[in-house]
Amino acid sequence: MLQHIKKLSIAAALTAVFSHGAMASDLIVTFDDLNPDKKAAFDAAVDAFKAANPDINVTSNNGDREAHKSTIRNALQNDAPDVITWYPGNRMGPFVDAGLFMDISDLWASDANLSEKFNAIKPTMSRDGKQWGVPYSYYQWGVYYRKDIYDKLSLSEPKTWDELLGNCDTLKEAGVTPFTIGTKYLWTAAGVFDYLNLRTNGYDVHNDLTAGKIKYTDDRIRATFAKWEEMLDRCSFVKTHATMSWQDAISPFANGDAAMYVMGNFSVGQYKDAGLTDEQIDFFQFPEITAGLPRAEEAPADAFFIPAKAQNVENAKKFLSFIATPEIQGEWNKTIGQLPPNADAEINTDDKFIVEGMATLSTAAGLAQFYDRDAPAAMAKAGMEGFQKFMLDQSTLDEVLENLDKVQEEVYK
Repeated sequence: MLQHIKKLSIAAALTAVFSHGAMASDLIVTFDDLNPDKKAAFDAAVDAFKAANPDINVTSNNGDREAHKSTIRNALQNDAPDVITWYPGNRMGPFVDAGLFMDISDLWASDANLSEKFNAIKPTMSRDGKQWGVPYSYYQWGVYYRKDIYDKLSLSEPKTWDELLGNCDTLKEAGVTPFTIGTKYLWTAAGVFDYLNLRTNGYDVHNDLTAGKIKYTDDRIRATFAKWEEMLDRCSFVKTHATMSWQDAISPFANGDAAMYVMGNFSVGQYKDAGLTDEQIDFFQFPEITAGLPRAEEAPADAFFIPAKAQNVENAKKFLSFIATPEIQGEWNKTIGQLPPNADAEINTDDKFIVEGMATLSTAAGLAQFYDRDAPAAMAKAGMEGFQKFMLDQSTLDEVLENLDKVQEEVYK
C-alpha cells in the first residue's frame, strides 16, 4: 500500500532537485502513535515529504499516545516542535483559547485541497470562525447489523426512527434482542447518546452541550433522553451490558442473540474474528429522528497542528499542505484501514465498510468527535457514568441530569 507514496517520493525528489536552491531549513514534526500500521503510514508520508523537499531538514519524533496526552501542554509552552498531533473539535479548544495553536485560516483559504475537499470536516477544525489544524484520518460510527437476520425476517435498513422501532418490534417477536452493547467501561453508552442527541437536536446544540453552553436539564436534552427511554423500551439492549466490555458484547452479536451494534468501524475486524463474514454483517447510518435536520455524524479524527511557538512556520504549512493532498491521504488511510478526510482521496474499494463510511462522512453536515473527546475529561467521566446509570434505571433521569448540571458548573467555571 505504501508503494504509491514511494513512487511519488522519487518523482517529487527529481523535480525538487531542479526547483530548490541549496539553502537548507528545518522542520520538526511530533507524532503520537507507535502502533505498527500507524507508524508505517506516518514514516512513509514523512519520507515522501523529504523527497519532495530536499532543502528541508526534517526531524520526526514519535511516541506513546497516552504519554503525549500528558505532555503536550508542556511541549506547546516550552520547546515546541513545528508540527504536532492532537484532536479536533472541543479537545483542541483549550489550546486554541490559550494561544498555543496557530491560526492557519490563511492556509485553508489558499490551499486547493483544504478549501474545496474538506468541507465535511471543516466545522470540526474550526473555532471562532478560524481553522486551526489539518486532519489526516477519521473513521465512521453508525449501526452495524446482522444482515442475515434482517434478511430472514424480511427487514430493511431503517431510514427513520419509526422504521427502527418497527424493526425492533419484529426482532423481539422473533426472540432476538435488537441491540448489543457493553458499558462496563462507559464510553460505548456515550456513542448512543451522541447519536440520539445529534438526530434529535442537531450538530450545533450537541456542540453547545459539550462546550458547557447548554444545561443537561434543558428541555432539548430531556427530549434526547425521552428518545433514549423509548429506545430502551422498544429496542432493548442486552441485559448484562454493564458487566461487559465492548469486545464482550460482540458475543451475542456473533451468535445471533442480538442483531445490531452502535459502534465504530474499528470493530469490524473483531466481528470477523468472532466468525462472521461480510455477507452476514452490514452497516447503516443512525436513522433520522427530527425530520429535515441536517445529518451530522460521529467521526473521531486525528489532525496536525502548528504550535504558536513553532520556529519554522512556512515549512510547517508546507508540510500540512502536503498531508492534505489526496495521494498522501489515500495511501495513509489504506495503510491503517481508516478514511481520508480529503473527499478526492482514493479508498480501499474492496472493503464495503470503508466505502459506506466514506459515503457517510463525506456528505455529512457536521462531524462530532465523540463525547469523551468533545467534552472536558471531568465532564465526560460524569456524563458517561450518568448515561450508564440511566440505561440501567430510567427512573434516575432527574437525578442524573441534575447531577450533570452540577458537574458542568464546576468544570466550565
